[in-house]
Amino acid sequence: MITTTGIAFAIYHVTDVPRARQFYGETLGLKTCMEMEFAPGKWWVEYDIGGPSALALTNFESPGVNIGQSPGIALEVANYEEALAQIRAAGVAVTWGPNEFPVCHCFAIKDPDGNDLYFHQRKAHA
Repeated sequence: MITTTGIAFAIYHVTDVPRARQFYGETLGLKTCMEMEFAPGKWWVEYDIGGPSALALTNFESPGVNIGQSPGIALEVANYEEALAQIRAAGVAVTWGPNEFPVCHCFAIKDPDGNDLYFHQRKAHA
């Protein structure tokens, strides 16, 4: 049996690496944990999103590397209201929510390449 401990990384294909770095690093405040340039201008950049997980952004195309529209990823946050306020203050449109469900709060945005990015906080009793 395979024993999993979390999500290692999710991949988003981006078209403009400097723009993506500005959005994820500056607008969202995520910390870079790894960068690799596979070929001139072809990057793989990972952001630490807590625990064993990372969000990988790439404009490198290779068999096995996700290209085109990416699936959404939900980031668990410890400060949901603050995260929502920061997104709004940065002028980023909320595309879904904010929502309150019995076990969580959640809202979504799109990154500059149109990838879905969700912000989620599980309620204490859930």
